[in-house]
Amino acid sequence: MKLLFRKWHSFNRLAFVDRLLLLPLWIMLGMARLTIIALPFPLVRRWLGGERQSTPWLHCLSARKEHRARRLGRLIRLMARYTPWTSNCFPQALVARTALTLAGLPHTVFFGLRRENGEMQAHAWVMSGRIAVTGGNSFEQFTIVGCFNWPAEQGQR
Repeated sequence: MKLLFRKWHSFNRLAFVDRLLLLPLWIMLGMARLTIIALPFPLVRRWLGGERQSTPWLHCLSARKEHRARRLGRLIRLMARYTPWTSNCFPQALVARTALTLAGLPHTVFFGLRRENGEMQAHAWVMSGRIAVTGGNSFEQFTIVGCFNWPAEQGQR
């Protein structure tokens, strides 16, 4: 009972707009997981935006936009903890990409690989300006193998 009271108190401390976003983000995480299971990556890749072949490129954001990106990331990570399905970095990245696009915030989705204990590990993370929306700031831990910008035309040369 104490846990339930604490969760309810935490929920009520959120801003009204944030409370309204929780259910849609939870549903989007489920849809992202279903997309990952049902569709091959080349189809998902088309939806991600303009792929950048060269070095990573990040957008510059105003303080207000950084605050919005940070808030969206916090809510996505919060809802990922409450899904009965796997909501690791990839579904979170897909949801972040959708939420940031709907909010009109430029962002970049990164895919990286590293070898640890003889095994390859993959990771996805999303940056909006200097804000790590999901997946943390993983540039030092992973070698970037894919980089998708939105809006795409700003990242292309």
